[in-house]
Amino acid sequence: MFWTDIFSDEPSTILTLNLCLMNASNFVCYSLNGQQHVWRQESTSARERALQYLPGQRIHGFTVKEVVAVPDLFLTAVKLTHDKTGAKYLHAARDDSNNLFSVQFRTTPMDSTGVPHILEHTVLCGSKKYPCRDPFFKMLNRSLSTFMNAFTASDYTMYPFSTQNSKDFQNLLSVYLDAVFFPCLRELDFWQEGWRLENEKPTDPNSPLVFKGVVFNEMKGAFSDNERLYAQHLQNKLYPDHTYSVVSGGEPLVIPDLTWEQLKQFHATHYHPSNARFFTYGDLPLEQHLKQIEEEALSKFECIDPNTEVPSQPHWTSPREDHVTCSPDALAPDPTRQNTLCVSYLLGDITDTFEGFTLSLLSSLMISGPNSPFYKALIEPKIGTDFSSVVGYDGSTKEASFSIGLQGMAEEDTERVKQIISQTIDDIINNGFEEERIEALLHKIEIQMKHQSTNFGLSLASENTHRLTLSMSPDEAYLEKQANAEEEKLQKKIQALSDRDREEIYKKGLELLAAQSKTQDASCLPALKVSDIEPTIPITPVQISTAGGVPVQYCEQPTNGMVYFRAMCSLNSLPEDLRLYVPLFCSVITKMGCGALDYRQQAQQMELRTGGMSVSTQVIPDSTELDVYEQGVLLFSLCLDRNLPHMFKLWSDIFNSPHFDDEERLRVLVMMSAQELANGISYSGHTYAMTRAGRHLTPAGDLQETFGGMEQVKFMKRVAEMSDFSQVIRALPRIKKHILNPENMRFAINATPQKMSDTAAQLESFMKDVAENRKERKPVRPNITEKPPLPVYLNWFTFFVQELNFQPCQMKTFFQMPFPVNFVSKSIRTVPFTHEDYASLCILARMMTAKFLHGEIREKGGAYGGGARMGAGGLFSFYSYRDPNSVQTLSAFFRGIDWAKSGQFTQQDIDEAKLSVFSAVDSPVAPADKGMGRFLSGVTDEMKQSYRQRLFTVSHKNLVDVAERYFNVGQLTYGVAILGPENDTIKKDPSWIVK
Repeated sequence: MFWTDIFSDEPSTILTLNLCLMNASNFVCYSLNGQQHVWRQESTSARERALQYLPGQRIHGFTVKEVVAVPDLFLTAVKLTHDKTGAKYLHAARDDSNNLFSVQFRTTPMDSTGVPHILEHTVLCGSKKYPCRDPFFKMLNRSLSTFMNAFTASDYTMYPFSTQNSKDFQNLLSVYLDAVFFPCLRELDFWQEGWRLENEKPTDPNSPLVFKGVVFNEMKGAFSDNERLYAQHLQNKLYPDHTYSVVSGGEPLVIPDLTWEQLKQFHATHYHPSNARFFTYGDLPLEQHLKQIEEEALSKFECIDPNTEVPSQPHWTSPREDHVTCSPDALAPDPTRQNTLCVSYLLGDITDTFEGFTLSLLSSLMISGPNSPFYKALIEPKIGTDFSSVVGYDGSTKEASFSIGLQGMAEEDTERVKQIISQTIDDIINNGFEEERIEALLHKIEIQMKHQSTNFGLSLASENTHRLTLSMSPDEAYLEKQANAEEEKLQKKIQALSDRDREEIYKKGLELLAAQSKTQDASCLPALKVSDIEPTIPITPVQISTAGGVPVQYCEQPTNGMVYFRAMCSLNSLPEDLRLYVPLFCSVITKMGCGALDYRQQAQQMELRTGGMSVSTQVIPDSTELDVYEQGVLLFSLCLDRNLPHMFKLWSDIFNSPHFDDEERLRVLVMMSAQELANGISYSGHTYAMTRAGRHLTPAGDLQETFGGMEQVKFMKRVAEMSDFSQVIRALPRIKKHILNPENMRFAINATPQKMSDTAAQLESFMKDVAENRKERKPVRPNITEKPPLPVYLNWFTFFVQELNFQPCQMKTFFQMPFPVNFVSKSIRTVPFTHEDYASLCILARMMTAKFLHGEIREKGGAYGGGARMGAGGLFSFYSYRDPNSVQTLSAFFRGIDWAKSGQFTQQDIDEAKLSVFSAVDSPVAPADKGMGRFLSGVTDEMKQSYRQRLFTVSHKNLVDVAERYFNVGQLTYGVAILGPENDTIKKDPSWIVK
């Protein structure tokens, strides 16, 4: 279980980072977010410098223990120990300018008050050297970091950041070290971030007392996600004897038992160098890091025995069963089938890395893709909609586990599913796996380890008595019971109060409000200047050519032997009645079989020959006009260069002869898709709210709601409930005719220079193979006209269309959901990317977020996150995330507009907003993704550079001007959407549409 601290909605925050997580007593390397960075192969200085260290060498209070070259990853690893405190340190030297630092502590709570999680929030609220409130959030705007966050897991807490600027690295390192080792831990910060009893209206002593606090609301939101709730119960019950039996993030009803004293005590025992692991990565010199860490932190400590080890879980002598309940999901594909059942087995210690690697490999063979035994046994008979939320090998605890189960099943199938699981495990032990599947998996990892699959069955076989079978069923009264339990807890606390206590609470509430409302002096914090930002962007050279008459963009990149292929297929001629089906088409087109291959063989070939093939919807707003956009789908795949012909053969089979007629297969895919959409809402509610709020403001916004908003979720639920699929089966080939047509396409290839001519030849022969799909481009739908392609000098071909009779209109929509918290959004129609005001609106959104909305929505309002952002499609959106308030947050959005118009901000505020915007604009781009802005949206490097120049020149006057021009209540066109629990105020207000 993983709790993140800051809520960030900027995509740059979810960078690809290779993080080293401390797990039990070992370093385990992870790649976050699935994307992998690929680096140049020439051997260069950072790696070579690191190879010169010798075991036994002493550097700034540390001793080198081990130096290992890892040529496959182009890095050198250096392991050190701190002499005085025993702190462990791992440095990965690599020629990558995106340098990362992380410190992590083993945190092993013994109750569910959420102490490690609340501590993680509170240490970031000010420290000895940086005593201002909230240095963490303030540094987001005083730095060019490519990533900043903090995480609380079941048995560790970690604080990572990364940046490409060396001065910035030292600044952030100083703030992070001071935060974790010397935090202020003020009582007011504990109340704000953890929990407090406070008057509902802090200024009115007669308003009722309620629970408030950021983590308190965050965890209420997290526990409204049934998948997460299930995973938490499963871990707590499989490891019942120590720290894994509690909720490290905090259980909402137990959080109010935590005291400020206990919080400080937990810090004193856990946040000590003797209980810490440090990790650095990148091309900056190691000595510099060690010197700063020693001088600013470690030299001030002595060695202690932190005594935080997690003991092994005592093994059970017989298997156990248990049952939990959850809230029903109104959007579930089948409301009568909402049970979950899963069987979990305890495995060995994760410090045996070879065994762990083998087990995770075998876990993939058992559950990944339609050829795996569990997919065949559990998913295809349609007993449930998908595997349970916890499935496969999990090495995130000291002892690993393997879980297998189903969600979206009927209660009466419980025994049948248990039977299937034990039967399938017996079959695997007896029959093993087909050679070709092992081959496909090893191809996926490109490591030759074929025959390590012999003794796996033993740890799963029936003699493993440490086995938990956990079922979960919906309870209609679940939310009501939760609310009652919270009310009971609250009343208990209130009954124990004397009149003097109540007076004290009121006074403290006012004190907190005053602290939150006071303008902060952040001058103690280090900051970069706007002059530290590179004035120009590096140009990404691309070559434009054609293959079989289709335009192709070639981009030469150090892709380390991989070839990345993309095809954008325009959908402008698609009839209106097919639009809702496009996302379904995208999700099934590569999974139904094609040519001579059934879907199992197709999956096998895709694993053997490619790194994945996917199709996704695209709505691309024009960069110059608001009501102009391109709609289409994007084909994406990657492969090792030796497999190019195979990859294109798979695509040409998909173009020429996709299989759409297997109704049973389609039904399985539809159920999985509908289940996934329903599950995602409690996690991404703010995105759904923003999408819906923008629906009636631009034609592109309308299409985004159709393809990826609540409308799509509801449509997929309707499809999943259909008893007759013939309508769906008829729609798919009709879409295919419009999409897979070379007349409406353009290609992009990213590969190494050596591979370009080979790739071009393969592309030509692919075009010959699919030539029969070429149709005359049909005239587009009657109410839209095509915009001529971009000027010839851009050499590019995009198919933009304009809606002639689109009228933006105002709409307020409320979706009642089974959550105890809200997701609120308001969107305003403004200007497109190339407009001179676009840059000012981007800066304004960042500044409003940091200087006004964060304080109102998170600090005072208690929501987990909130802010404003300027979207590429010309919509300026406000949002909040896991928010205890609804209509009150909308008035905070309005006050934010008044604040902007009043001009009550300084040049320093503007500069900080610029730094924050530039850190997103300049976040690292992987070689696979270079040139994509130009390929997809027609945004060239020249256009990016002129936007950059406009960002630099944004002034105080520009910001007040755009606020007045676009946010004037009289003429502003806006949409509002809220997803949240039942709401009487909204129900009584006729201006809302309630769904």
